[in-house]
Amino acid sequence: MTRAARFQYFLDYFTTNFPEPKTELAYGNPYELIVAVVLSAQCTDKRVNLVMPALLAEFPTAAHLGAATADDIFPFIRSVSYPNNKAKHLAGLGRMLTDDFGGEVPSQIDELQRLPGVGRKTANVVASVIYNQPAMAVDTHVFRVSHRLGLVPKTATTPLAVEKALVRYIPEEYVNKAHHWLILHGRYICVARSPKCSICPLAPSCAYFEKQFGKAAAFVPIPEK
Repeated sequence: MTRAARFQYFLDYFTTNFPEPKTELAYGNPYELIVAVVLSAQCTDKRVNLVMPALLAEFPTAAHLGAATADDIFPFIRSVSYPNNKAKHLAGLGRMLTDDFGGEVPSQIDELQRLPGVGRKTANVVASVIYNQPAMAVDTHVFRVSHRLGLVPKTATTPLAVEKALVRYIPEEYVNKAHHWLILHGRYICVARSPKCSICPLAPSCAYFEKQFGKAAAFVPIPEK
């Protein structure tokens, strides 16, 4: 199956069965989302959602966060991964949002990446989720699943290379949704160890399935819900 055909199968399945995917991070506004995404680096969304209510009760705005020190923030996020670094990042994030952006979360990727703790992946998440921009955030799930499905070439060995390879084939109006489709598929079906190929609706178009179990089935009708 050609790469273009694999993309078409992927898009047909998800646009039919999950047309409006959402992030599993709980948030109520752009400030809350960017804090949650910073905390979610190498940490589960479930854990982040557990710590966010108390954190936001103490630091409800960027100004509150910017007025705090890393030591003030640490007790609220001690259960997430790398809490010391993230506490420092959040303190700096709050200050920069307040001082440089009037307390508002910017919409441009380059401006978002200026913020402490915000790399390209985090910037793309905020841009796509909040501002509906065609930004493809590549985390470990997206990286793994896109390679297994055969959506990106083996030579795409960095997150940026995977990002560019994906957006080349995905129509602009689906880019921000495809980010969630790939993450959720990797979280629940195409897991890192022992992927659940026997129940995977994308198996007929999957390069990994073909390699593991023989030539994949020909292009077949998209499974219904």
